[in-house]
Amino acid sequence: MIKEELVQRSPVRIFEKSIHGGLKAGEIGIIASPSGIGKTSVLVQIALDKLLQGKKIIHVSFTQHTGYVLAWYEDIFDEFTKKKNLDHLADIKDDLVKNRVLLNFSQDGVTGPQIIKSLKALIVDGGFNADSIIIDGFDFSRTNRERIEAVKTGAKELGISFWYSCNVKGTLPLYDKQNIPLVIKEYLDLLDVVIVLEPKPDHIELTASKDRDTANLAHLAVKLDPKTLLILEN
Repeated sequence: MIKEELVQRSPVRIFEKSIHGGLKAGEIGIIASPSGIGKTSVLVQIALDKLLQGKKIIHVSFTQHTGYVLAWYEDIFDEFTKKKNLDHLADIKDDLVKNRVLLNFSQDGVTGPQIIKSLKALIVDGGFNADSIIIDGFDFSRTNRERIEAVKTGAKELGISFWYSCNVKGTLPLYDKQNIPLVIKEYLDLLDVVIVLEPKPDHIELTASKDRDTANLAHLAVKLDPKTLLILEN
C-alpha cells in the first residue's frame, strides 16, 4: 500500500502523461542540458518510480563511480519521502535494491554492440528482466551513428526503453531552432523523445523538443525544484 501511494503521488505520472505515457519498449529518450542542471536527478527519479512499481532497472554510468550513483538514489529517495511520514521506508529501500543493477563502462573501452551484448547477458542469460536502461554520462560528442543504431536495435530486440542524459556543451549555438541540441542532431531520427532542461529564476523548466513525430512542443506540466532537483507539478 505504501509503494502504491508513492507511485500514485509521484509527479513522474504527470511527466509521463506529458509525453504520451512515457517511453515505450524499444524507444530511446534523452534528457539534455549543460552540466549541473539536473539531468541525473531526472533519470534517477524515473528509475525510482519504476522500481516502486516493482519493475527492474539497469543504471549504466560512463563517468561516475557506482558509489556516487548509489548516493543519488539515496538522496532522491530521502527527499521524495521526507515529508510524507510513511512507515517501513527501510523495507521499501531493501526491495528497491533487489530490482536495481548499477554498472560502469568506459566509453572508449566498449562499442555499442558490446554494451548491448553485456546487457543481453544480464537480462536474458542472467534472468534480470529489466524494464528500462538508464544511461548517464555518455558523451554524444564522442560517438557515431553506428553506435546509436546498435542501441536502438538492441532496445527493440530486448523490448526495453533507454533513457540517456546528454551534456550540452561547447561553442554557441548549442541548440537548433527547434531546441534540439546540435550534438544529437545527426541521430535525431533514432531518438523518440528529447527533453531539454533550462534554468529559470525560481525553477528549472522542462521542454519536450521532440515527442516522436512532433517537434518544438510547449513546456511540460512539470518542473524541477532548483534546490532539491525533485520533479514538481507546475
